[in-house]
Amino acid sequence: MQKLSDSELKIMEILWREKSFTAKDIAAELSNTIGWDKTTTYTMLRRCVKKNLITRKEPNFICEPSISKEQVSSYETKELIDKMYNGKVGNLVAFLLNDIDIADEEIARVKEIINDLDE
Repeated sequence: MQKLSDSELKIMEILWREKSFTAKDIAAELSNTIGWDKTTTYTMLRRCVKKNLITRKEPNFICEPSISKEQVSSYETKELIDKMYNGKVGNLVAFLLNDIDIADEEIARVKEIINDLDE
């Protein structure tokens, strides 16, 4: 899998939410939300098709995601851990717990996840 650009991610977010959407509807939504013109959207859609991120069906240039949000999340998280934390999850967790204000319920959830790993 390749890293997704921010623009590709905007398109994928729509498709993960809608499951299937015409290029025209995607262009309308992106025009309303972030000001893209139709040409920009169609260029990005073609790039996504070429990268096998979405599949295109006819008629009406219907787009469907070829990859799941979970696949992208997993890939991006592993890339972040490798790049910023020397490939060590512990370094990421230490950063989060020491440098970011975390609510008590989130800390409890992290402890629960760690305990579940031990079982």
